[in-house]
Amino acid sequence: MATKKGADDKARQAKRAGAEELETARAREAGPKFEWHFGRITRMGHSEVAGLGVTIVWDEGGVSSQQGGLTEDQWDIFKLAFLTTGRVAVLSDEEGWMYAYRFLEAVR
Repeated sequence: MATKKGADDKARQAKRAGAEELETARAREAGPKFEWHFGRITRMGHSEVAGLGVTIVWDEGGVSSQQGGLTEDQWDIFKLAFLTTGRVAVLSDEEGWMYAYRFLEAVR
């Protein structure tokens, strides 16, 4: 079971390890201003000049394309999503959430 330390430094343990319970727990920890945004990866690539790149079509409308500035962890999540369902989710409280990959997940 997953254990996580909170602001009060006490360990908390998830009762069930299902995807729905994990999503609920993460959203609760993130706070009321955070929202989930879902999209489909349409292109992934690598350029020697700019680095790693990804293009996402968002369910809420719009397309984002980022070339460079992606971490290896983010790239691994994008790659996992692209090779399975092609779907990703971003949890963000920012206006520019289309490029906020701090809380990024592959969706199955």
